[in-house]
Amino acid sequence: MAKKSVFISFDYDNDEFLKVALVGQAQNEDSPFDFADASLQQALTGDWKKKVEPRITAVDLVIVICGEHTDKATGVSAELEIAQENEIPYFLLWGYSEKTCVKPKAAKATDKIYEWTWPTLKKLVGGAR
Repeated sequence: MAKKSVFISFDYDNDEFLKVALVGQAQNEDSPFDFADASLQQALTGDWKKKVEPRITAVDLVIVICGEHTDKATGVSAELEIAQENEIPYFLLWGYSEKTCVKPKAAKATDKIYEWTWPTLKKLVGGAR
């Protein structure tokens, strides 16, 4: 089975460590995904959505890493909205096992935040959601 290309959406100001961890998992021998791109690392100025939209629409899947302040991360919500508008599959990951993690504002009420374990991640990338 071909690996899925993944865009990682995360709160750059608070959760960069989590993105690094997920990119590291993509390098595992049995990983079902390749890291394709991640959230923009610059200030949200000008028409930045036009810069990020091609990155999102070019992947198979968007993984949204949820942390303690994801509801305040406007970039994460905007990236999720782009995925939703373009019907790119996505799922939300609970970033910190010991902390309260929250959904981005653009998340649907029905969107579940999934526990971040290697077996669960592999199933989610495979479509089990």
